[in-house]
Amino acid sequence: DLRSRLTANSACPAIINVNIGTTVKGAVDDLDRVLDILKETGYNEDRFYIHCDGALFGMMMPFIKQAPMVTFRKPIGSVSVSGHKFVGAPVPCGVTITRLRYVMALSSDVEYLNSRDATIMGSRNGHAPIYLWYTLTVKGYEGIRRDVEKCMRNAHILKVMLVQCGIKTMLNELSNTVVFERPKEEAFVRKWQLACEGDIAHVVVMPNITIDKLEEFVQDYVNSRARVAIAGAKRIASEARAAESSENSDAEC
Repeated sequence: DLRSRLTANSACPAIINVNIGTTVKGAVDDLDRVLDILKETGYNEDRFYIHCDGALFGMMMPFIKQAPMVTFRKPIGSVSVSGHKFVGAPVPCGVTITRLRYVMALSSDVEYLNSRDATIMGSRNGHAPIYLWYTLTVKGYEGIRRDVEKCMRNAHILKVMLVQCGIKTMLNELSNTVVFERPKEEAFVRKWQLACEGDIAHVVVMPNITIDKLEEFVQDYVNSRARVAIAGAKRIASEARAAESSENSDAEC
C-alpha cells in the first residue's frame, strides 16, 4: 500500500497520481487520506508531487455536495480533465491546470510567433478550446449541475434495475459508472459496445442517456441471459440424450 511504499523509499521524493474516477469502476481516491499518509511518513510538501487525474469525473465532482474537495488550497501540483467525455467535445482533448511555477518551467519564447508557448507538445488543436468554450457558455453552471444530477440519478436507477433482475451490480457512491457481470453473449456485447475487463463490464451513464434507453438495455440484457440459459439447458439435454442412447446401444449388444 501507499504507506509501506513511502516508508520503503523514504530517501526518494514521491510522485503520486490520485484518481478522480478510475476507468473501469469509477473509483475516487481519497486525496485527504493520501496527504495525511505523506505527512505521517515524514514527507514535506517540497518532497512530493500530486497529480489529480479527473479525466471523466473531474468535471462532475465539484457539483456533488458530498464529494471531497480537490483544490489548489491543498498541496497538489496539477489537475487534468478530458473535454471529450462529460463536456462532450467532438474531438479528443483535455485541460491540465497546474501552478504557475510549473508553467514557467515548461514554457519558452517562440521568436517567429512573437509569443510564449506554454503547451506540452509545442502545439495544440485550435478547435478544441472553441468547443469547450461553447459548451460551458451555453450550459452555464446550472446547466452542468443539472447534467451531473441527471447522470448520478440515472446511474442509480440502472443499478437498481439490474439488481432487480438478479444481475450482480456495483456502483461507487461518487460515480456514474455502473459495473456488472460480463454478458456471456458476445453479440450483445458488440451491439451495445460494452467495455469489458475480465468477468465484468460497465456502462458510463452520460447526460444524453434517458430512462427509456436504460430500460431498453436492461430488457435486452435479461433476454440475452435467457437465450444463453436456454441454449445451455438444451445442450445439457442433448448430451443426456446422447449418453442415454449410447447406454441403450451397449445394453443391446
